[in-house]
Amino acid sequence: QVQLVESGGGLVQAGGSLRLSCAASASIFSIRNMGWYRQAPGKQRELVATITSGGTTNYPDSVKGRFTISRDNAKKTVYLQMNGLKPEDTAVYYCRMWRDYSDYWGQGTQVTVSS
Repeated sequence: QVQLVESGGGLVQAGGSLRLSCAASASIFSIRNMGWYRQAPGKQRELVATITSGGTTNYPDSVKGRFTISRDNAKKTVYLQMNGLKPEDTAVYYCRMWRDYSDYWGQGTQVTVSS
């Protein structure tokens, strides 16, 4: 069964850094598109970063220059390096994996940034 397992969340002070990991059980991981999304209480889920099977990345302005998404196909893992964290980054962060006719989500990991 396909599973996405996030890890690396926690409590950090403003200005600090965290690195999130998402390990996938899917076969032929290299052909999958991967992404990170987040959802704060009372807010809609929003895109944080994506990386395609070809390595193309995308970020919204809110995190551009602070967050970096990367992937290690040999380890079937996608990462989100978060630097210069702000209290407004506090949310549950979700990993997503998709291809033409499949779409999977992880269970989420909590990131809390204190001021």
